Amino acid sequence: MQTENIQLSAPFDMPMIGVPDFSDCPLFDIVDFGAQQGRDDLAKAANNQAIAHAIEAANAQGGGTVIVPAGTWLCGKIHLKSYVNLHVAQGATLLFSALPTDYLPAVLTSWEGMECYNYSPLIYALACEHVAISGKGTLLAQMDVWTPWGARPNAHMEALAGLYHQAAKYEPVEQRQMVFDGAHLRPHFIQFNRCKHVLVENIQIENSPFWVLHPFLCRDVVIRKVSVRAHGHNNDGVDPEMTQNMLIEDCIFDQGDDAIALKAGRNQDGWRLNVPSKNIVIRRCHIKCAHHLVAIGSELSAGIENVLIQDCQFDGQTDYQDAGNLLYIKTNERCGGVVKHIYMQNIRAQKLGGAALVIETDVLYQWRELVPTYERRLTIIEQIYLDTIQAQQAEHLCRIEGQQEAPVQQITLSNINMSTKAEAVVNRHVERFILQ
Repeated sequence: MQTENIQLSAPFDMPMIGVPDFSDCPLFDIVDFGAQQGRDDLAKAANNQAIAHAIEAANAQGGGTVIVPAGTWLCGKIHLKSYVNLHVAQGATLLFSALPTDYLPAVLTSWEGMECYNYSPLIYALACEHVAISGKGTLLAQMDVWTPWGARPNAHMEALAGLYHQAAKYEPVEQRQMVFDGAHLRPHFIQFNRCKHVLVENIQIENSPFWVLHPFLCRDVVIRKVSVRAHGHNNDGVDPEMTQNMLIEDCIFDQGDDAIALKAGRNQDGWRLNVPSKNIVIRRCHIKCAHHLVAIGSELSAGIENVLIQDCQFDGQTDYQDAGNLLYIKTNERCGGVVKHIYMQNIRAQKLGGAALVIETDVLYQWRELVPTYERRLTIIEQIYLDTIQAQQAEHLCRIEGQQEAPVQQITLSNINMSTKAEAVVNRHVERFILQ
């Protein structure tokens, strides 16, 4: 197997990214392993077995591409292995079951920055290296069950509170079992958990139970020429979390939540794992619809640094009340962590409901009343640079709500061209702010 090495130019020391190149590897067609088209239980069972056996064969060969040919293939969870490329050919659709039981037994995963055992992501890779998803086909989630699970009845909120308390008390992850009646913690669509040398290329993704693409504790990740359309609850496009050395380029996002949300663990779990998200380049992406182009937080307790966002287009935001920012940094008194060395350059936008830059330091959502503050740690936010930003209209140019005890520091905005409906700059507790 060959490796593609990618060297990127950035205003910080950006390491070379190495991702797998499967061009010289053998092919393993799932039809040869017994896959069947159809939408009944027999076809699903045949496809589950065929895909798993093809993945095993490619892994045993030391590198191989599992081919999903044209047609519609009903399946349950897919667990990848090292040295395997899942290639969904043009005209092919992997149709994922709507039955939660098809995503059991529970696996090591996470929920909004807290590790736990929950339903398997629809596509899951744990501790793999040189692994890929490719092809011009479609990954399609059926939402019959997941959409109702997006509601927040008491049982779900109690389950969330229980997980929060376990994480805050540093209870072993093995004890955080979240598959029980009423918990309804929806799985990610695709999660790479503790993986190295990851490539996702060309694929189309439609719908998602939860976050769509979630590299968690990964290194050397490239997501390029991917098209995502998911308008359900918590449907961020890509959520790199405690992940380092990553490129997201030439992607199209049409989301019900953030296009890209950079994360680094929630509170005690972030401090325990202590791996910052860093060395991330996002370029030439087209955001058709989303809450924000790039959000940072609110799960950022291990820190986020060295991020470059450039040459992107943001068409419009969802109708969510606080939507419509190009760069939105959000944290609270429970997070801690450091956010620094964030660069946004050459961005074009239409109307923004918010601003080019918004920083808020008291964002707690449902957690404010649901659970207490176990330990108070403020987030250090500094060295944020925006240059050459154009929008037809925005509410503000910049709005920063810092904290008196830990002011936001060293913010530079250059060449910002947009008309604002309200006061252009609305800042509190900010030091060394430059607008030029």
